Amino acid sequence: MKTTQMKPSRLVLALLAAGAIGGAGATALTGSVSMAAEAPAATAAAQPISASVPPNFAQITRESGPAVVNISVSGTRKVSAAESDDPFAQFFGQVPGARGRAPAREVPMRGEGSGFIVSSDGIILTNAHVVQDAKEVTVKMTDRREYKAKVLGADPQTDVAVIKIEAKNLPVIKVGDVNKLQVGEWVLAIGSPYGLENTATAGIVSAKGRSLPDDTSVPFIQTDVAVNPGNSGGPLFNDRGEVVGINSQIYSRTGGFQGLSFSIPIDLAYKIKDQILEHGKVQHARLGVTVQEVNQDLADSFKLDSPSGALVSSVEKGSAAEKAGLQPGDVVRKIDGKTIVSSGDLASTITMAAPGEKIKLDVWRNGGQKEMVATLGGVPKDKTQASADGQEVQRGQLGLALRPLSPQEQQESGAEGLLIERSAGPAAKAGIQPGDVLLSLNGVPVHNVGQVKAELSKAGKTVALLVQRGEDKIFVPVQIG
Repeated sequence: MKTTQMKPSRLVLALLAAGAIGGAGATALTGSVSMAAEAPAATAAAQPISASVPPNFAQITRESGPAVVNISVSGTRKVSAAESDDPFAQFFGQVPGARGRAPAREVPMRGEGSGFIVSSDGIILTNAHVVQDAKEVTVKMTDRREYKAKVLGADPQTDVAVIKIEAKNLPVIKVGDVNKLQVGEWVLAIGSPYGLENTATAGIVSAKGRSLPDDTSVPFIQTDVAVNPGNSGGPLFNDRGEVVGINSQIYSRTGGFQGLSFSIPIDLAYKIKDQILEHGKVQHARLGVTVQEVNQDLADSFKLDSPSGALVSSVEKGSAAEKAGLQPGDVVRKIDGKTIVSSGDLASTITMAAPGEKIKLDVWRNGGQKEMVATLGGVPKDKTQASADGQEVQRGQLGLALRPLSPQEQQESGAEGLLIERSAGPAAKAGIQPGDVLLSLNGVPVHNVGQVKAELSKAGKTVALLVQRGEDKIFVPVQIG
């Protein structure tokens, strides 16, 4: 089992591992509930309000359960000798002074996970983290038959893996249409939480296309289905018994279920599967930009009608984005007609595309809409996310002292802009620091303080400063009203 614990003060992502089939389904309720209010004699009686009932989870579990499997893995992992020999090392760490004297060594590793059969000749989908570092993989069927499995490929970026067993005429799952899945619909998960095999849990879809803080490549299906360590890699069924996702992650303060679980959409998982089966590996598309969220202050700065879209803070040289004409300060609002609400939407949309594919971008630039077409690159992984010397810029109480970069500073930083010598007032409050390089103001590149003053004279109460700190670039909204 693989679980990431969290600090008590904040949520962290807890990865799961384990699970098998659901033989103990929950019997569905039948019938309907209606309510009628007594009406005054002069008015008609109120119409009854019907309440929907859960689908037949018992039937779904009975029919689809045999295609869900339990996956056991074994392998080794490296730990220091001090850690492996000292039973208290996991609580207190190494003995003081022992650092460097205890060489790392391999110790046995075991884990469990779930998977489900997608073709009758033994192709199985599961999570990449379930089979990570596994030297031996064993698949157990619901009838207790066991097979040795081979890992055909795994993609850590999307957490999808494909394994195969040598068997014929196996039961297979039915695949559903994620696009037709709606928030509020009933869903069912099957797995082995905490080793309790054949456990079925049900709930509803809480959200679709959810981007997680540490994983922006997958547009997760969020549910309130009880998913715990032991469910990873197992299927998420819709109310018609079709698989719509792979149970993958939870948010938790304790490592256990707390009402938030996340599944990888089955259409994305199948794209990964097809690449693995055809090429033995996965190649992700890449646009070549660093993006960040658009908050209300940035929306005001760029004169957007709403704080939505993906704000481009940097464009990689030679990338698909640069060739298409994208610039820092552009806000990507749509890709192929699909609305980009948050920066994570851009990354997950690119993940669903293939290298070499052409996409149409709807971009907001300088207060107006612009369209462009980009031909996506085929590199391993998207990077998403995220005057006179010392002359003061006083207008609007920005609080910056700026000067041009020296030739040496410009060469070292690779930036073209103004060095921030001092930061006070609104700029300091927004997080601007001495040593940062100011690249643009409200999307307009600046090379002297005169340009900064000219842009400030046209700005509203909030301005967006693009600053470079080290190798990172980010837009910072500064309130100057």
